[in-house]
Amino acid sequence: MNTALISRAFQSGLDQLSTTEKADLQTAVANAIQGLDQGRLSVVEKVSGEFRVNTWLKEAILLHFRLMKMEVIECGPFRYVDKIPLKAWKGDEGVRVVPQALVRQGAFIESGAILMPSYVNIGARVGSGSMVDTWATVGSCAWIGSHVHLSGGVGIGGVLEPVQAKPVIVEDNAFIGSRAILVEGVHIEEGAVIAAGVTITGSTKIIDVTSSTPKTYQGRVPANSVVIPGTVSKKFPAGEYGTPCALIIGQRKASTNLKTSLTDALRDFDVAT
Repeated sequence: MNTALISRAFQSGLDQLSTTEKADLQTAVANAIQGLDQGRLSVVEKVSGEFRVNTWLKEAILLHFRLMKMEVIECGPFRYVDKIPLKAWKGDEGVRVVPQALVRQGAFIESGAILMPSYVNIGARVGSGSMVDTWATVGSCAWIGSHVHLSGGVGIGGVLEPVQAKPVIVEDNAFIGSRAILVEGVHIEEGAVIAAGVTITGSTKIIDVTSSTPKTYQGRVPANSVVIPGTVSKKFPAGEYGTPCALIIGQRKASTNLKTSLTDALRDFDVAT
């Protein structure tokens, strides 16, 4: 894979390339998108327990948008106008794809995943056993682990630019409640339970209130945390008002079977889903 050419073209611009280099770039970008589509490549990789971003793949995606031309895309009776076609399912991928589940080419859905009517954007990855529920969206380059439940209407933001920024990461066995929103590279660690309506951005205060002294996180929800919406007081010129935050109110029990611990956690802490 000609990663050096992709990075140079992204940083210097297509006009700086020779005719031969432009042809080579077309091939390199096409191979990168195909690798993402087939799961051989991933924008986010877990190496020795740490998540890292393959910046050159983000660059390849952005170059793909520049190189591709708008065209009419037909899917049965539906017609679209875009630069990137939808993933063409063959039926042997082992993925359940309910009608109106749309996956853009360049995203990878692992065997065993379930897609209700939903949308998964280019560069994203959804692990085995995960469900993307009705009207949930998985943004560009987001990394969704295995056995994750993205409930109805969940919004997982895309992070294509800046290319060095880490996309949203939701680790294995996490549960994201209805209409929750995760954006700006937020990292949800393994087994966390995010209640309905929680919004977490890169700057949202995530406050652990399970002990006498609160502990504040930012951009990361620790493993097995049970999180609900909350507010913190902030003074403004017009007075003191509550601003949104997320509250960690407990931990999932490691001893509980994973299939029931989600329900148990929500019942134990009276959390809406």
